[in-house]
Amino acid sequence: MDAWHFDEMPRRTGCPVSGGFAMTVNTEIRTIKALVRAPDPLTQSAISGHLGSTAHIEVVSEQRPGPVDVAVVVADRMTVEVTSLLRKIKNNLRVPVVLIPSEIDRSDLFIAVECNVVAVLPRVAATSHRIEEAVQTAAAGGGVLPANLLGELLRQIERMQREVLSPHGLHMSGLTPREIDVLRLMSEGLDTAEIADQMCLSERAVKRVIFGVTQRLNLRNRPHAVAYALRSGVI
Repeated sequence: MDAWHFDEMPRRTGCPVSGGFAMTVNTEIRTIKALVRAPDPLTQSAISGHLGSTAHIEVVSEQRPGPVDVAVVVADRMTVEVTSLLRKIKNNLRVPVVLIPSEIDRSDLFIAVECNVVAVLPRVAATSHRIEEAVQTAAAGGGVLPANLLGELLRQIERMQREVLSPHGLHMSGLTPREIDVLRLMSEGLDTAEIADQMCLSERAVKRVIFGVTQRLNLRNRPHAVAYALRSGVI
């Protein structure tokens, strides 16, 4: 079994002092609830024990299920069983996953990302400090990938856009070029008639485009559709 290093991290204590008086800052930090799944009891116990002893991280027991913020999954490789577990976590818990594999093929990376994996820590480099940081980063909405895997992921995304989406008139955001144009004009304050005039379409066609976007992407209304396009970076 690979060596696991659960080092003690230095903790900053005390309060800043100004003019001889101790000043206490009341900053409430939310506790992160983490679920740990490992292939053997020793690894399960080691990771759970360390994270459970870390400030602001609580390990959730599988015997007493409760709210979960992050899942930590240790695996030898991306087998069918591991992929099935990741999909189950995605469908049932809908939380980000920190994956700690002994090895991972580049071809498995896109599948991992599809299963809500936001952090990949190769097991040989997974020290206690890095696992803790990955859990905190995942809970905050961030991601952690080694440089070589990040480069491969970007290449796979570019290849998907070029070979799969673009030939069908689609964008990574799930929007077509016409939908993007309509949303861009909406973001500029144009109404349906003005958009129709700008794009040489009928008002009914513009309304169909907007209806199609909101229904397909489960958006509530026009402002929500514009906000989605802005967050996706297409307008």
